[in-house]
Amino acid sequence: MKINWGSGIAIFYSLFVITMVYAVVRSTQFDNSLVSDHYYADDLKYQEKFDKLSNAQGLKQDLEIQTTESGSQVELFFPSELGKVHGEIYFFCPSDQSRDFKVNIAPNLNHRQVISTTGLKTGLWRVKVDWSDGSKAYYKEEVIQL
Repeated sequence: MKINWGSGIAIFYSLFVITMVYAVVRSTQFDNSLVSDHYYADDLKYQEKFDKLSNAQGLKQDLEIQTTESGSQVELFFPSELGKVHGEIYFFCPSDQSRDFKVNIAPNLNHRQVISTTGLKTGLWRVKVDWSDGSKAYYKEEVIQL
């Protein structure tokens, strides 16, 4: 069977249209939850976040975020120079927004807080710690692998 040039062009354009329709349908089904729901409000608070980062960098002892060897816990060691601290720890999973969660800061007398990671999805996590000692606010963000 021989196809003339008119039929070839029609087949080509038909396949092109089917491919484009498929791409549009798939793109509307894509979960784009990696962007914050409050993008503009977060952008306006950027200077505040920058000041907190600057305060954290000015500390003599930095906040340490470590995972245990087994990967079943995340340990946070707050600077002892601050005394009593309060705030929140935000665990951000870049691949799935529904797995994000927050924990209130409650360190022990040694300025150490342990958070269990059992039941969490393995992979890349971003730990965002926003804390204050009552006089200054601090912020630190670190990527961990579970």
